[in-house]
Amino acid sequence: MKIAVFPGSFDPFTLAHQDLVERAMPLFDKIIIAVGYNANKQGMLNHDERVDTISSIFNDIPAIEVVKYKGLTVDFCQEIGAKYILRGLRNTNDFEFENAIAQNNLLLNTAIESYFLMSRSGKAHISSTIVRDVWFNGGDISAMVPEQVLSLLSGKK
Repeated sequence: MKIAVFPGSFDPFTLAHQDLVERAMPLFDKIIIAVGYNANKQGMLNHDERVDTISSIFNDIPAIEVVKYKGLTVDFCQEIGAKYILRGLRNTNDFEFENAIAQNNLLLNTAIESYFLMSRSGKAHISSTIVRDVWFNGGDISAMVPEQVLSLLSGKK
């Protein structure tokens, strides 16, 4: 079984994330969206809210599972039997950053490969950081996040 882990803090999960998962589905038997904890980011949503919201987006797709995790992504992959890490690339800066992580992950575990998908045109400008900034400053994020995320956030204002 080809299992991929799509790791991230997903705070919040965006339409670009959703698009990436949907486009990767034919490549893998199972995709595990692994919601990590990043102490360096100011949070919009707590860990459970992120997991619950992302789960609601994909609740009718059995090949997608959403879980929380801590620690190294390669260790998590090893624990669950995943051989692939799925990542999205929006631009050359993402490539440089993700390439460095992928190379170090290979040093840590040579059995786990990173797969990169380019962001689809019209979605490459969306990032969780930008969504958080727009939302915290009272802007409209409806074109950047799935309806489930928008509904949860509208209840927080």
